[in-house]
Amino acid sequence: MRALIAACLLALSPTLMAAECPAFLDAELRKLHSADTVNLCDIATGKPVLVVNTASHCGFTPQFKQLETLHRKYQDQGLVVVGFASDDFRQGADSEAEAANVCYKNFGVTFTMIAPTAVTGSGANPVFQAINAQSKPPGWNFYKYLIAPDGAVVASFNSGVRPDDQQILSQVEQLLPARP
Repeated sequence: MRALIAACLLALSPTLMAAECPAFLDAELRKLHSADTVNLCDIATGKPVLVVNTASHCGFTPQFKQLETLHRKYQDQGLVVVGFASDDFRQGADSEAEAANVCYKNFGVTFTMIAPTAVTGSGANPVFQAINAQSKPPGWNFYKYLIAPDGAVVASFNSGVRPDDQQILSQVEQLLPARP
């Protein structure tokens, strides 16, 4: 019986491996200006993820519009965009309500936004702790990290690289499943 179970698991292992969620994404995170939480494994298992640390009062804040465009362009192909509101660089909104207004009303954000949290240093949230261990920690707002379905940070982009830059688009397209 054990041999049969082992053979079945071995036969299914590529499917199981593709469906595993990286441990650092398996956390309940509160959504921006909401009592609701999201477990990133629920929305990102088996998919590439673009993680961005954001701020409401930064010269790069207009990138929300480009992030939303990227999200809409690739969401049906599997890309997950997640923004982490942060005041690590002292340019966050004075309140979570104001941050939500900037995201949702000013820029029409529909991708997942996480409530304000630290993204640098020892107080960084678990997602950014893992990202920072694999890559350079954010040096400013709107650093972007492209994470493969297996949890590896495959590319990082500083604030000056816009979400619609060909560098990001080509990396995203490489991670998306091939179309039939």
